[in-house]
Amino acid sequence: MPELLYEGKAKKIWATSDPDRVEMEFKDDATAFNGQKRGTILDKGVVNAKLTTVLFTVLERAGVPTHLVRQLDDRRLLVDRLDMLALEMVVRNVVAGSLAQRTGLQEGTRLTTPIVETYYKSDALGDPLLNDEHVAMLELASPERLADLKQRARTVNRVLSAFFAQLGILLVDFKLEFGMRRGEVVLGDEITPDTCRLWDAQTQVRLDKDRFRRDLGQVEEAYQEVLRRVMQNAAL
Repeated sequence: MPELLYEGKAKKIWATSDPDRVEMEFKDDATAFNGQKRGTILDKGVVNAKLTTVLFTVLERAGVPTHLVRQLDDRRLLVDRLDMLALEMVVRNVVAGSLAQRTGLQEGTRLTTPIVETYYKSDALGDPLLNDEHVAMLELASPERLADLKQRARTVNRVLSAFFAQLGILLVDFKLEFGMRRGEVVLGDEITPDTCRLWDAQTQVRLDKDRFRRDLGQVEEAYQEVLRRVMQNAAL
């Protein structure tokens, strides 16, 4: 039986016979508001495993290194083991969620220039927003490394915004996590409706975890719709 190395809110990480690689298993469990709200989204793990595979492949082809090796089955990916950085990079193209709450701007306001925010990856502290001085104070990254992470996040945003636009989907905002692989910065974790806000470009209908957060209903249908559009485009 493989060794379970870590279990989080949405995934399990399993050891493999190769010490440089692990298996990442996607669960159907859903959480919101730092775990205060919990539930299950049927087949979310299947959808998220496939979406991460396709989107990381798109990014690799665009020159963005990721930890993806290959998809093993419906829920598991083989990925490179990374030494994860304690920072989360959030890119925002449209005002939504906490950005609306913090600024008073109307949700749905298009930003003339994408904003990249830095968060401290700490469950105990609730993943707080940090400025550059906080990052330096906590010695989480050098100014050069932080600038590099922001630039990588902007590159991912350009690639994925264009990709989703072809599908009639607006990439509102999303979270990225990076780690180190033999001295190289590599994109890790996942890119899914769990970690992105995705709106239908015409109707503004939410196609992401906000449907779970806000009790909007049709959560499974939204995830499946994103997968349907992505796979239709991937087949072209």
